[in-house]
Amino acid sequence: MTLPAHLTLELVTPERSVALETVDEVEIPGIDGYLGVLPGHTPLLVALKVGELWYRKGEERTFVSVAFGFAEVLPDRVRVLAQVAESANDIDIDRAEAAANRAREKMASSVEDVDFERAQLALLKSTLRLEVSKKARSFGS
Repeated sequence: MTLPAHLTLELVTPERSVALETVDEVEIPGIDGYLGVLPGHTPLLVALKVGELWYRKGEERTFVSVAFGFAEVLPDRVRVLAQVAESANDIDIDRAEAAANRAREKMASSVEDVDFERAQLALLKSTLRLEVSKKARSFGS
C-alpha cells in the first residue's frame, strides 16, 4: 500500500467551514499536547484544547486559533470539528485586545458575582488569537 502524498484538511465550526485544503502537514492542539500529522498517519480521534492549529502547503504555513472540539485523523484526511476557529487573517486585533483587557478587569475585580473561570477562559482565547495573528505575520502568511 502506498502512502498518500498529501492530506485533505477539513476545518469546520457549527457556523461555517473555515478551511478545506490539500496540505502537506497539520499540527493539532490536543488535550494531551500538540500532535503533528503527516500523510499516512495512523487513524485516531483527538479531543482539542484551546490552542493554535497550523497547516503547511509547501513552504507556506497558515495559522488558526481553535477552541474545543475533536479532530479525526486518517491516513489521507484530517477533519477538525471545533466549537470556535478563526484563521489568523480573520482575527480583528483591536477586538481581541479589548476582549483580553475586559477579561483581565473582570478577573482583577473583587465583585463576588464574577465568573472567574469564564473570565479566565475569555482571557486565554483572546490572548491565543493575538498570538496566532502575530505568529502568522512573522511567517508572512
